[in-house]
Amino acid sequence: FKVQLFRFVDVLASLHRGTDIVQHLDEYFAGMRNGYTPLIRTGVFLAKLAPWISGQALRWNVSGMARQFIAGRNPNDVTKMLRKRRSQGIGFTVDLLGEAVVSEQEANEYASRCLELLEDLGRETRGWTDPLGKNTELFPVVNLSVKISALYSQMNPADPADAIIHLAPKLRPILRCARDLGAFVNFDMESYAHKNATLELFRTLFTETEFRDWPHVGIVIQAYLRDAENDLLDLLDWGRARGTRFAVRLVKGAYWDFEKIKSRQNGWACPVFLQKPESDLNFELLTRILLENESTITAAFGSHNVRSIAHAQALAEQLGIDRTRFEFQLLYGMAGPVKRALVEMGYRVREYCPVGELLPGMSYLVRRLLENTSNEGFLRAKFSEKVSEDELLRNPADLISQGPNGARHVEVSSDGASLDTPAGDTYENAPLVNFVYEQNQDRMREALAHVRTQLGQKYPLVINGERVWTEKTIASINPSSPEDVVGHVAEAGIPEAERAVKAARDAFEKWSRTSFETRCRLLERAADIMHHRRFELSALEVFEVGKAWAEADGDIREAMDFCRFYAHEMRLIGRPRLTQHVLGEESYQHYWPRGVALIIAPWNFPMAILCGMTTAALVTGNTVIMKPAEQSAVIGAMLMEIFEEAGVPPGVLNYLPGKGSVMGAHLVDHKDVDLIAFTGSREVGLRIWESAGKTRGGQRELKRVICEMGGKNAVIIDADADLDEAIVDTIYSAFGYQGQKCSACSRLIILEEIYPRAIERLLNAAASLRVGNPEEPGITVGPVIDGTAHKRILEYIDIGKNESCLAFQRADVPQKGFFIPPTIFTNVSPKTRIACEEIFGPVLSVMKARDLDEAFEIANSTEFALTAGFFSRSPANIERAKAEIVAGNVYVNRSCTGAVVGRHPFGGFKMSGGGTKAGGADYLLQFVVPRVVTENITRHGFAPETTPLYRDEFLGPR
Repeated sequence: FKVQLFRFVDVLASLHRGTDIVQHLDEYFAGMRNGYTPLIRTGVFLAKLAPWISGQALRWNVSGMARQFIAGRNPNDVTKMLRKRRSQGIGFTVDLLGEAVVSEQEANEYASRCLELLEDLGRETRGWTDPLGKNTELFPVVNLSVKISALYSQMNPADPADAIIHLAPKLRPILRCARDLGAFVNFDMESYAHKNATLELFRTLFTETEFRDWPHVGIVIQAYLRDAENDLLDLLDWGRARGTRFAVRLVKGAYWDFEKIKSRQNGWACPVFLQKPESDLNFELLTRILLENESTITAAFGSHNVRSIAHAQALAEQLGIDRTRFEFQLLYGMAGPVKRALVEMGYRVREYCPVGELLPGMSYLVRRLLENTSNEGFLRAKFSEKVSEDELLRNPADLISQGPNGARHVEVSSDGASLDTPAGDTYENAPLVNFVYEQNQDRMREALAHVRTQLGQKYPLVINGERVWTEKTIASINPSSPEDVVGHVAEAGIPEAERAVKAARDAFEKWSRTSFETRCRLLERAADIMHHRRFELSALEVFEVGKAWAEADGDIREAMDFCRFYAHEMRLIGRPRLTQHVLGEESYQHYWPRGVALIIAPWNFPMAILCGMTTAALVTGNTVIMKPAEQSAVIGAMLMEIFEEAGVPPGVLNYLPGKGSVMGAHLVDHKDVDLIAFTGSREVGLRIWESAGKTRGGQRELKRVICEMGGKNAVIIDADADLDEAIVDTIYSAFGYQGQKCSACSRLIILEEIYPRAIERLLNAAASLRVGNPEEPGITVGPVIDGTAHKRILEYIDIGKNESCLAFQRADVPQKGFFIPPTIFTNVSPKTRIACEEIFGPVLSVMKARDLDEAFEIANSTEFALTAGFFSRSPANIERAKAEIVAGNVYVNRSCTGAVVGRHPFGGFKMSGGGTKAGGADYLLQFVVPRVVTENITRHGFAPETTPLYRDEFLGPR
């Protein structure tokens, strides 16, 4: 019930009609099964009778709930509240609420609002004095909390220097205004991804001559972070060197759920303590550091937990610190009795007062409701569950006992994996590199510098384990700097193709009889080698195919995942398995490899897709001819090198770059090639599909074709969607890696009701993207792959100008390199070329739909069916999308790119492919033929009572 309630509160701001409000009320609550079910059903039924009345009543009630936690809509509202608090001896810090910032226009608006608020507060509070009358120089009356992420829309953890370059000029006017008014400015801390940049920004600004001697500045430290102590100690060292006081607001942290979810999804070590007693204990440790360094830091303790408050009081008294030299900060609308008690005891109390429109501030409200209702929260324990004072004041260290090897173990139930899960029966993805950490940023820079020294080398073919040089070579160039040759790769012709087929055919018998466990270990060794060379391989992708840092790392991670996932899956299908338990008979199904596999891979995921198709063929016992794309042949050479180091036998894997129209076509038609795995364009894919269907003289097998082609993928934004998320994810889906993903969003369908606001935010967000050389960290849009693609995409843009309305085109793109400006067309008809044909570049077509029926019709109107996205907060509409959108991968409330091996098996149908799913449980079955061996085990009327479920492998094919 709680989750549904919070989701309903979250969506309410986007619902403007009473009928919509009641409809969502019905969708969220009518189907619930709990003790309140009859009451809920009755309430929903009554609401439906007069939705225009009940809907507005619901909105009014939720607004009333928001008013409990939000101090006011504007400075006038806030001033009335501040006067009341002043009479109660309570100070304030004001925080501006609003939508998440998705563009620089919105960031600039936030900066302007901060300035206006400061000036209004300075004017309204002129003449106000400190309620305690002591140490007033430390605590200005006006106190503003600033959200750093709201001042720059393009903050990237990999590039804190860029964040500082853009944030500092926006902050300086705010700081000057505050200093002139005698006000205080505090830097809020939000998600962990921006923590390091925020800390560095704080140190940079307040080391500048202009602000170096200004003491009325502060920053937040979050006690739930594992590295909070190190951050505080670093700040302390900086503060001593600066020679001027500054403040630290110590809080527990408000993004615990988000941080835990994000770290688990990415395979990262969780940055937050996983249980509340650990955060409470750390809060007390940090409290001691703050108070013991009172001469440098002015401490503000942000907590409602009476144990945390009492600990700070007792420690300050023990250290002889006057109670007016630090303060307690509590949230507006919460813990009123605690505030009053602190004031009566003579302590400084300041309220954290959010200011903004009530309903758009719902994300803040939901966080406050979560805090009030948390199973481990202090307020719930005190006021709802009536826990004893002794229990409330219990030392958090008492809740933490010593586990094995002296490790701390929290005596609270865990939400980890089930104990019933068999060991080794699960597969885990490799973690992405977390560029939040400076050491990872440094390793990537070092790798880029090293790889640059290796550019221009020559790479041979590898046939039957031998290096083969040819007269012709393929020059792989850097799309960001076309005069830079990444490498010269030997170009295979038809004679080399024949040698490769013979080598693969000769190696097949022995490889097919090699145990599947041996083949699995080969893949796992290759994954280990990739892991050790991860930054080097990522850097090579930056140079050869123009991928940004995170995109390149994601590709290497996916390659490692393919190796380990297919090894895991092969172990599940490798042993002959009993089909049924039948007395007197054994019938086992198992799989044989098909033969010689030709792997034809694209350049856009140069390591992942090439590796994925290759490893699937190898682990199932096929021998392989590996043909990388010409544009990414050096990365292909690296993959060959990795497998040789891992121990692949000669002839089992052959590296054969060359012209697809010559050597590739010859191999597709070859009678001794049994299987073709292709990922690429529709044009080439259909040609392969047609050619492989012809049987040629001497051919022994029907060719198996695994064909994955392109898409014309649509994202739909529903009328009640969270635009903060929808805009950011759509921009990433459309323009990440320059739109050069088969899964990229190339059509955006927006419901008419929200079209004006959505398109305004979309265009501003696109205008804010960072475009440039992907060697720089934090770049979102780099170059397209080569001159041919550059010319083709520009031609499509010209077509779009004639067919539709050019709403946005970036002007300032680098002239050197194959850069295409991010481009958005509006008023696009679903039947136009730019709405139907795959462009494979940073070009987005936007369409308006009257209702959801029309939106689904437009989305499903193309010949492709690869990916699709749907943004909505209507449970009923989400279910419709899941059932009605025609695509191989449908993503709800997230980007439509970024499939993860094993988690999101990937592939489409219609003209997007043959329906296979790379990274899925059934993918390996495309590379094998099934056999069933049945034996009558009855002898003279007698038969064994039991038959094993598995048996050892049968010998491989002759």
